[in-house]
Amino acid sequence: MAKVHFKKTTTDSFFGNFLYVQIIPRNHFLVKLKEEIPWPEFLPQLLPYYKGGGEFGNSAYDPIILLKMLFLSYLYNLSERQVEEFTNFNLPAKFFVGLGADQAAPDHATLSVFRDRLIKGAGLLPYEQIFTKIVRLALTKDIQFGDIQVVDSSHIPANVNLIKEKTRQKEGKPPRDKDAAWGVKREKEAHTKEGKKVKVKEEFFGFKAHTSLNAETGLTTSVKVTSGAAYDGQFFKPLAEKDKRAGVKAKVYTADKAYDDGENHLYLENEKLGDAIRLKANRTTTKSETNNRFWQALKEKKEYQVGLKARYQVERSYADGKEKHTLRRCRFLGLVKFGIQVYLAFAAMNLKKIIKLTTNTSFRNGTYVYTYTYS
Repeated sequence: MAKVHFKKTTTDSFFGNFLYVQIIPRNHFLVKLKEEIPWPEFLPQLLPYYKGGGEFGNSAYDPIILLKMLFLSYLYNLSERQVEEFTNFNLPAKFFVGLGADQAAPDHATLSVFRDRLIKGAGLLPYEQIFTKIVRLALTKDIQFGDIQVVDSSHIPANVNLIKEKTRQKEGKPPRDKDAAWGVKREKEAHTKEGKKVKVKEEFFGFKAHTSLNAETGLTTSVKVTSGAAYDGQFFKPLAEKDKRAGVKAKVYTADKAYDDGENHLYLENEKLGDAIRLKANRTTTKSETNNRFWQALKEKKEYQVGLKARYQVERSYADGKEKHTLRRCRFLGLVKFGIQVYLAFAAMNLKKIIKLTTNTSFRNGTYVYTYTYS
């Protein structure tokens, strides 16, 4: 078997570790991120999509360098063009990526080729494997996972100008993003001119990210992506099953009324998991007294009440993703590339939380929080 080889770096020269040690504080977030995560373990998810598996042909960039640059993009809410410049002129970023201070970072075109190479090789599978590996890594560290998992979804608008889209339709042109679809954000109350209360659907055009989150740690443990038209309730079981395969041992699952589906309640009962799916009002107002008593008994259970109180954690996670980690709007076109964005964004958010939970080193609003120590 030939030895894997990549382009050489100058990290072992004066322009590498020696210079970095003199300048970058040891408790810098990116130093901890480099040290705490076993980055070489991601190679098996990346090498199969390189011609010759990195053993033959011209030396390519180490895929771990490119993967780290992608994570910087999602940590700092940067485009691939911006992350190239960021890595070139930010010493902690260059140290984290694994380049010498005198070396230029791979350009944005190289990042795009790397990203698309994985898609062509196996679609979203490599990105899901990377995401799951980070979840399993958290489970092996001294991080206390809680008993409650929160399932929810969030809408992400497509990378489409809706005004121009109408013009395209009139001209008989195909849609800019054929995978995007109209969906409902929420229903809200409004008043007619006569003062009558009515429910109005607030719609969006794009996609949905469906996630399961551990309420104690704030770590997102499983992900699914769909068009905006998808029914949320059908993804409850797949997310819980993904959690189980990743090694997450939950005791209670909670979700909002969109997941109040008989199949989901039955799944939790069969799996002997606590049921804290918020019930719709009609569950306890039916003509059947037997049904009323059954659902009322569920509402009175402690696990139901405690589970619902933990639901706010997922809203905080989505707000963080939209405000700081690229999830306000789709970066690319198509469901697969939307999936890349979602997997990498939540993986980056998980890395941020893992470093905080294991080293107490924070990453806030794109800045570093650290203290100097003197001996």
